[in-house]
Amino acid sequence: QVQLVESGGALAQTGGSLSLSCAGSGLLFRDYRMSWYRQAPGEAREFVAGISTTGSTTDYSDSVKGRFTISRDNAEKKVYLQMNNLKPEEAAVYYCEANQMGRPVYWGRGTQVTVSS
Repeated sequence: QVQLVESGGALAQTGGSLSLSCAGSGLLFRDYRMSWYRQAPGEAREFVAGISTTGSTTDYSDSVKGRFTISRDNAEKKVYLQMNNLKPEEAAVYYCEANQMGRPVYWGRGTQVTVSS
């Protein structure tokens, strides 16, 4: 059974930092491109950051470039999202996603990030 389990969501202050983790199990983790998405109440789920299977290539939404960093450890089957200089509008549930050939295959259940203004 494939599982992606996010952790690290918490309450942060505006301008603060959080580090999210996503642990994979039941899948050949290194074969999947991994991404982070987020969804605020009443909003559509949006792409935040993605990383290639080897970790050599990353991409970010314009809104987080320069503040967020995605990384992965294939040996540990984990993907991380370091978030710095958080903004109140970035409060959302953050989801981990595994995809192949551009198609989402697996999703985690999410971790809540709250940012106080």
